[in-house]
Order: sequence, then structure tokens, then C-alpha cells
Amino acid sequence: MTLAIDTAQAGNKHNITGARQAYYDKISKYHLAPLWEVLKGLVTPEPKTQMQPALWKFPEIEKLMLEAGDVITAEEAERRVLVLENPGEPGKSRITNTLFAGIQLILPGEIADAHQHVASAIRFVLKGKGAYTAVEGEKAEMEHGDFIITANWAPHDHGNPGKEPVMWLDVLDMPTINHFQASFASHFDEKMQNVNHENGDSFERYATGVLPDGAPVHLNRSPVINYPYAKMRPILERLAAEGVEVERRDVPRIEIRRQRRRHRAATPRQRRRRVVQQMPRPTRPLPRQPHLARDLARRDDAARRDRAAHRAGRRRGGAGRRPALAAHPRLLRRARAAQAGLAVRAARHLARGGR
Repeated sequence: MTLAIDTAQAGNKHNITGARQAYYDKISKYHLAPLWEVLKGLVTPEPKTQMQPALWKFPEIEKLMLEAGDVITAEEAERRVLVLENPGEPGKSRITNTLFAGIQLILPGEIADAHQHVASAIRFVLKGKGAYTAVEGEKAEMEHGDFIITANWAPHDHGNPGKEPVMWLDVLDMPTINHFQASFASHFDEKMQNVNHENGDSFERYATGVLPDGAPVHLNRSPVINYPYAKMRPILERLAAEGVEVERRDVPRIEIRRQRRRHRAATPRQRRRRVVQQMPRPTRPLPRQPHLARDLARRDDAARRDRAAHRAGRRRGGAGRRPALAAHPRLLRRARAAQAGLAVRAARHLARGGR
């Protein structure tokens, strides 16, 4: 009997599964899919990622990059770059979900042709000197430790008129751009763009604390092309030496800014309430209804006397008297609420200059 029931249940389950699969095959012809089959994977109880931690050591990468110089030229590759691929998603040319990273090599005498693209780029020079990156007409010479910014759609090209290979780290937001399917790029007929600004021109113009006359005031990016390591290191050393003092000095400023933001975000009613709460409570009799204040004071005194008598009776071993107001808690609550309302009205009356 039990075997027959199990066989029937297995048959019913097989029939249900088959019917559902037939239904899924039918709706797939209309480009439809059942959400209930994938809902748990879409709405997860906690974040899930395919990214995995990884470490790339530069001595190993450097050897492989120099070998790439023998395998392909910069002109053939357009950009001779080894992509730092996250081991969790091989083949997708990304180091995280939103960023691309790679090591680029340019040998002496080579030129990487000028182009422009929607993705923004930052470059950190890892080794070598003598190469350059030209961005929007400024040729920024590259040395170890330099940090170079290439804004989106800014024309740029690379070259190495020096005597040694130069390598740098490229980081771009290409995965983010491609996620929104907004990638555009264009190439120029000339391999190199015309240079009309000297090396370090943007740094001298915009990083000195003085804004040039006629310069754009509002930019959605940094106007500085190259942050040279030779000029950044003294600043970093000073910050490292005075970091604690700088933080302490900035705390009052941060608190003042926070209070100002909170005040601006508050509604007029909330602002008035804060003002009233900060006012001192009046010590003289409340206006307009002094008899209610006197009644409340008398009731409080009577309640204190009754409680004292009750405690004294308990110490003598007797039951003692019950407090007079214990049987009327609602009346006491109403009286105290009225007293609080009168105090607020009195504070507002005094704030308006009343007597």
C-alpha cells in the first residue's frame, strides 16, 4: 500500500514538472520567462558578488610587459596593455564591476595614436621617465609616481621620445559606461595632436590657489592634467607630519557646517520649536490663569504630604494613608499637561516682548 502511494506521488510530481516545462517552452516563443524560477537569484537576502580578491606583484608584471614589447608593437595594438582581470570574472576585462585596470607599456620611439572616448581615465606611472601623455593640447611629461587625469571625451595620445621603457597603470570606468550602453570613441587622422600648452601648464594655472581671469568657474572634473610626484611628495610629507593637528583644527569647522545644514534642512515649525526649547522657563506666575497654577501647586503640596504620611505609617507598621491624588491619576495627568502648555505659551509670550 505504501509503495503504491509513493509511486503515485512520484508520478504526479513528474507530470507537474513536465507540464510546467511545456508551459515554459510555450511562453519562450513570445520572449517571456517565469519570474518565480529566478526570483531568489534576483532578490537576494544579502549582497552577492562574483569578484574575488587578487594581488598582482609588479616585478612579475614588469617581466611579462617587456615580453609583450617583443610580441606586438604599439602601432599594431593601438594600446599595448595587459588587462588586470578579476579572477572571479575572467574574460570580461574588468578588475571590479565598475572599473577597468591594466598596465600599459610604451617603448622608446613609439607613439600611441590620438583618440578620444566617453570613458574617463586616470594613470599612475609605475616605472621609467621620458614618455609623455598629451591631453587637450597639453603635453604632460611622465615620471615615476606621477598621477595623470584624462577626462571623458578629452583627446589624448602617448609617446616616448626618451631612452627607456615607461609603464603605467590605467584605470577607466569602461564597465560602467558599457553597462549603460553609452560607449562612444573616435580616432583622428593625425597620430599626434597639436600641442599648445607647455608641460605643467594646467598645474601652474589651477593648482596655485589663484584662478586665472576668464577661466571656467564650474567644472565637473579637475582642470589639472598632471599631478607630478615631485610636487606632491612634500605636501604629503607635511600632511603626514601635521595630520593630527589638521584634523583637530578642522573639527569645529565640520561641526559648524553640520549645524548649518541641519538648520537649513529644518522646516519653519521645527525651527520655532527649537527656539522655544532653548528659552528659559519663566519663574514668575503664569499670565491669564494664575488660579490654575495655584491649584496645581496646592495639589502637589497635598500629594507630597500624603506620600510622606503614608511612608511614616509604613515605618510604624501601619498601613498608612493612601495619597489623596492616587485615586485620580487622570486628573493629575491633565493638570500637568495644562501646566506644560501654559509654560510654552508663557515662553512665547515673553519672546514676543510681552509682560
